[in-house]
Formats: sequence, C-alpha cells, structure tokens
Amino acid sequence: MNMTTTDLEQNLTSYFKDIEADDLKTIVSFFKPELIKKNEFFLEAGKKSTKLSFIRSGFLRIFCETEKKEITQWISTKGYFVTDLSSFISDIPARWSIQALTDTELFTIEKADYEKLQDKVPQWHILEKAFIVHCFTTIETRIYGHLSMTAEERYQCFFNENPKLFNQVPLQYIASMLGMTSETFSRIRNKIANGNL
Repeated sequence: MNMTTTDLEQNLTSYFKDIEADDLKTIVSFFKPELIKKNEFFLEAGKKSTKLSFIRSGFLRIFCETEKKEITQWISTKGYFVTDLSSFISDIPARWSIQALTDTELFTIEKADYEKLQDKVPQWHILEKAFIVHCFTTIETRIYGHLSMTAEERYQCFFNENPKLFNQVPLQYIASMLGMTSETFSRIRNKIANGNL
C-alpha cells in the first residue's frame, strides 16, 4: 500500500490552525496506514473502539440495528475522521457498528498511541479540545438540520453537499441517514428528476 501522509497533514492543519510544524509531524508519525476491504468491519457494536482513523479513500457506513430496523447514522468519506467517539474517549462499548462499503484506505492511530500524545505534544490538551469541539459542533449542526428541515430540504441539502455519493453507495443507506423511508426517498428523488421540486 503506497500511502503518503499529505492528506492527513493538510486535514490536521485545517482543524488546528496554529499547530506547530514539529507538533504536526509528531502527531502524524503515530498514524499508520491501514486497508479495510469491502464489507469488513472497522468496529462492531458492543466492542470498545480502540482506534481513530482518517479516511484517505473509500466509504465507511456507521449504523446500528434495533429490533425493528437497521439505522444508518452516517456515511464517512474521504477527508473525514472515523471512530465511535464516545467509546474511544470514554472506554465504553460502542453503540455503532462501522463497516466498509468499499475497499477503504485509512491512516489509523491506536488508542494507546493517542494517549501518548499528551506527553509528546506540549499543546495537546488544547488541540484535543479543539478536535472534540469540532466533532460535536458537526453533530449538532446535523441534528439541527434533521429537526428543522422538511424531508425534501434534507434531501436537497445532502445532495448539494455530496452529489457523487448518490452514485456510489446503496440509496437505502442514504435514505435511512436522512431519516426517511426508501419510498419517501424515491418519491423526492423522482420529483427532483422531473423538475417538480
């Protein structure tokens, strides 16, 4: 696997605007290349999350199974970090399963190495706080959109931000993630295709 850390470095720089070059190199050095094959699990619900990964290419679906149905929480794509954050930070069993929808290239840091960063990087407590705040702000923004938008608005907003995804992953996963049935999703999709929305 021929993977460079350039994408990871650029992403970390966007998260941490004032990060020192030496600190950046130290953090990046703890991330190791990993390849997950299509349909393999990055994490299974009920197990503890022991790694945090940056997606270089591919798609990972975050989902859970209830008694009545399977719920897709998110589809993580290139340029994003992935883990069950509560499990990773708090050392509790994961609520979510994370499975590769395609062969997926990652840069991964194990939890033991993640914990070493507080000793290796002087400003780590500030950087980690900024990272976690960013994660929760992203989640809050998604929840706000989910609660305040109509189904049509959720569809249109997500499509505008992720048009290629609609041709690359099963549409029932996107429908679930947007909080709608496959039937509603198809109806909205057809309306838009026919210029009626």
